[in-house]
Amino acid sequence: MRFLSLFTSILLIIGGLNWLFVALGFNLVEEVFASVSSLINLVYWLVGLSAIYQLYERYLKGR
Repeated sequence: MRFLSLFTSILLIIGGLNWLFVALGFNLVEEVFASVSSLINLVYWLVGLSAIYQLYERYLKGR
């Protein structure tokens, strides 16, 4: 599970940085994967699922 925790943390950092860039008028995910729209959706799904996993791991797992 250590790998999954690290992987989801990295995805959340990437997602957070992408939101910063979107606020500045530049979408990093769309620039990198512009030619393949299904990969853009996959990245967004992975970031969202990573957020849910991190919420579970950090706040709900110990209850």
